[in-house]
Amino acid sequence: MVTTILGRKLGMTQLWSEDDNLIPVTVIEAGPCVVSQVKTDKRDGYSAAQIAFGEIKEQRVNKPMRGHFAKAGVEPKRHLAEVRLVEGDSVKLGETWTVEMFEAGQMVHVTGVSKGKGFAGVMKRHNFRGGPGGHGSHFHRQPGSIGMCATPARVLKGTKMAGHMGDETVTVRNLEVVKVDVEQNLIIVKGAVPGGKGALLTIRAA
Repeated sequence: MVTTILGRKLGMTQLWSEDDNLIPVTVIEAGPCVVSQVKTDKRDGYSAAQIAFGEIKEQRVNKPMRGHFAKAGVEPKRHLAEVRLVEGDSVKLGETWTVEMFEAGQMVHVTGVSKGKGFAGVMKRHNFRGGPGGHGSHFHRQPGSIGMCATPARVLKGTKMAGHMGDETVTVRNLEVVKVDVEQNLIIVKGAVPGGKGALLTIRAA
């Protein structure tokens, strides 16, 4: 059974558990998502379902995408994503996926794009220790040696340095679903998820 849905991060809050503990939670508006395309092994070389999420004005949709949605018989949506299918999964074009596929106590993986932090040094970006903090030292927050004397006489690819931090796809695994509100299309998970308020998220069963 497919248990994947697109959602939008609304923010964080706190909930009291039944054993009187305060739990930090993230509130996600998940779905409803509509299946806008079904791909098969015979025609496309792999099995997948394309799901669409998010309201958008029709005049903001370009002509090719209007035709794509019209062919599927669904209203245009803002976001599209593919979900791989395994043998036994039954998906129909135009069907709607909601938070009903999840339940409290279930573990999920949440994928999103992390907040961009701009240009950052090695201590902030890669948790380098840095140099001595005393006034006599001239080595405080620099990366230190990044190369070698003679062989191979170059900086190796992948060396950790200062640079653009954040704004990359991140998956937080095994978050517990605390509550599911079917009427308001909300799924509440324990802990933090990537991105800021309004960020697009993919929630899938662990």
